[in-house]
Amino acid sequence: MTATPGDATTLLSRWAGGERAALDEVVQLLYAQMHGIAARELRGERNLTLEPTVLVNEVYLRLLQLNRIDLRDRAHFLAMCARVSRQALVDEARRVRAAKRGPGLEVTLTVGREGIATGGYGVIEISELLDRFAEVDADAARVVELRVFGGLGVDEVAAELDLSASTVQRKWRAGKAWLALQLGVDALDE
Repeated sequence: MTATPGDATTLLSRWAGGERAALDEVVQLLYAQMHGIAARELRGERNLTLEPTVLVNEVYLRLLQLNRIDLRDRAHFLAMCARVSRQALVDEARRVRAAKRGPGLEVTLTVGREGIATGGYGVIEISELLDRFAEVDADAARVVELRVFGGLGVDEVAAELDLSASTVQRKWRAGKAWLALQLGVDALDE
C-alpha cells in the first residue's frame, strides 16, 4: 500500500481527535517506512537483542501511550517515530548495560547512517551528546537526530522543521562537526 501525504494526514488528524484505531491505520500505511527507519538505526549495531520489527513494535506501543498528540503529517509522524526509536534504543542500551555491566550498545555513524564518522559509539553517549548540543543549537541537534536516528532526507527534515533545505544542510554540517569534535574524530565521512 502506497501512503499518500493526504491519507496519513487524515489518519493523524483522526488519531489526534481521540480515535485510537486511526493509529493502527497510519502504522499500517507507513509500516514499510517505519521498518526502514528501524533497520537503519540497527544496522551495524553490536550486541543488540532487537530486530527492526521488534523496534517498530516498541515504537507502536509507546505511541499508544501518548494521548492526543497533534502530528501534522507523514513527515511529522516519522520524525516522532525517530524520536521514540531513539528513546527505545537508549532504554535498551541501559538495560543491556545494567545486565552486562558493560558499555552498552554502540551506534555506528557511517555513510550508511547518514555519515557522521566511522566507528562505533555508545547510543547512550550519542543521545547525551545530542541533548547537550540542543542547548547550543536546538535546530541543528534536531537535524542530526532526524537524519541519524530517523533516516530522513534533507528535504524531509526541512519540511518537518520548517526550514529551508540550505539551512538544514548548514545545520547538518554544523552538527556533524560538533559531534566529531566531541567524539575526538578528525575526519568526517561525506
